[in-house]
Amino acid sequence: MDTRLEKLKHILESAVEGMSGEQMNSHPPGKWCAAEVLEHLYLTYTGTIRGFEKVQDAGKSLATRASIRQRLRTLVAVRLGYLPTGRKAPRVAEPRGIEAGKIRNELITKIEQMDAIIALCENRFGRGTALLDHPILGPLTAGQWRKFHLVHGMHHRKQLLRLRQGAGRN
Repeated sequence: MDTRLEKLKHILESAVEGMSGEQMNSHPPGKWCAAEVLEHLYLTYTGTIRGFEKVQDAGKSLATRASIRQRLRTLVAVRLGYLPTGRKAPRVAEPRGIEAGKIRNELITKIEQMDAIIALCENRFGRGTALLDHPILGPLTAGQWRKFHLVHGMHHRKQLLRLRQGAGRN
């Protein structure tokens, strides 16, 4: 497994380790609870898996040409490892109420499945080839997709830790 996605698994597991159902569902007004944060991450992983399955089925890269704005966003998010706070999630990655137990049980498996399909496409089409467009960042290589998911997971880890510490105080 890729080291970045292995690290992602560990940081998410540790962030929610020992959280009760009450803690998973507690949230400040207008903010996501831990279960919703995990569902958001889960949806990004399943979306990435579906996207890479389409690349595999098409037998070619499905990436488009990057705009200047997308290149800048990729530089900030992937190269510098920074995701600004307060940005609204793409609609396809907004929590929709999938049962928290299902998400918690399948999250790590989805990361492993995502790693496998990314590696398959990378091996088939080349390490430096942009393979698939991210909805905000635009075209990314396999390595950039892995780094994005790590940076994104670390961004939400902070939320999860705050929610775990603040549960019961709302």
